[in-house]
Amino acid sequence: MSQPYTVQDEISLPGFAGTVHLPGEASYEELRRSLNPRVDARPALVAEAYGVADLRGALLAARQHGVPFAVQATGHGTHEACDGGVLVRTSPMASVLVDPDRRIARVGPGALWGEVVAAAAPFGLAPLSGSSPSVGVTGYTLGGGLGWLARKHGFAADSVVRAEVLLADGRHVVASADSHPELFWALRGGGGGFGVVTSLEFRLHPVERVFSGFAYFPIEAAAETLTAYRSWIEDAPDEISTAVVLRRMPDDAPEAVRGRHVVMVKVVHAGEAEEARRLLAPLWRAAGPALLDETRPSTYAATSMGGTPNRHMDMFETVPDEVIGTLVRAAEHAQTVEIRHWGGAMARPGQDAGPVSHRGTKLSVIVDTVVPGLAEELRPYANGGTFLNFLADPARTAAAFASGDFRRLREVKRAYDPDGFFRVGHVAR
Repeated sequence: MSQPYTVQDEISLPGFAGTVHLPGEASYEELRRSLNPRVDARPALVAEAYGVADLRGALLAARQHGVPFAVQATGHGTHEACDGGVLVRTSPMASVLVDPDRRIARVGPGALWGEVVAAAAPFGLAPLSGSSPSVGVTGYTLGGGLGWLARKHGFAADSVVRAEVLLADGRHVVASADSHPELFWALRGGGGGFGVVTSLEFRLHPVERVFSGFAYFPIEAAAETLTAYRSWIEDAPDEISTAVVLRRMPDDAPEAVRGRHVVMVKVVHAGEAEEARRLLAPLWRAAGPALLDETRPSTYAATSMGGTPNRHMDMFETVPDEVIGTLVRAAEHAQTVEIRHWGGAMARPGQDAGPVSHRGTKLSVIVDTVVPGLAEELRPYANGGTFLNFLADPARTAAAFASGDFRRLREVKRAYDPDGFFRVGHVAR
């Protein structure tokens, strides 16, 4: 039998089979960190879990000692420190199983999107994955999941068919349309404040090849490109997902754009290359001759679009000239300003869809730098919403949901976690 791990004779994890990392150890310093530079967590310990029994043991120990409890796979979605508490890393629980006949994937809580994409690709299937293969599947999906196939197939949360969940009292339950349906509804976009998801099952889609990549144009065409983009998206079919990015290119970029300030168009088209080029031609004409065009046919598995770190986000139904002018000016102070097209299947949820809200949004703006005055300039034109995956402030969780959905989320929270044990990060308080 395993011996209990003890931290300062206060927190013990009896029977814990995983590895525990304590303050002062190099591994603790590495594993306590998130990818959010503003979060400098100092948990009492970091525990690497190898199975449900480990997760339950860590959870019950945190309950017994009255300390915070948090789960972290990659740290992409960590927005609040678990100071003095039990931080569980689920990276060892990274199983990925694909059922090609049912077009279903089942993953553990430590699985990454790159692993799911690779497992599904031999069958000509694709998940509704995010911008980076290194992002954790579970946290991304619980927060909604806006991927580059979302205009065609919806949010990642919409594809979930089943979840196994460790509740605050240590019970392990199955959430699906037929079992704990209110919990199942909440998990599909309501975040992770209802329990620890120990496995997730979701639909895969028949997408093998795409037309994807980046094209770069002179920054002097920024206003003209955004004006054209505003009109172009009105007729864009669901198969094509795009973003216009105003970006200062790094010194390790290709020579044609190295160190330059550019307009970058990002595109993923779930269709033929010839059709994609025809659709994109008006944008290319508005932006002017390309400095560099890296768009090309590719497998979905080889497509990695990258993301923009979020220091500011707004959502819009349209972008009037005033907003375009503001974004062009903001790009003079920021490394990256990304304007992304939403709509399509995201705006057409099924009757049983989860609480992902603001589905009518047409465009989002993400800026990777705090630009003084930007929020105030954009506020009169934005729709006031935000998206849970992109929201860094847990005090604003309610802004990610329609008011009725948030009330319902709070009811589910009271039913499944009545004493508010899960309180670190985005929680329906």
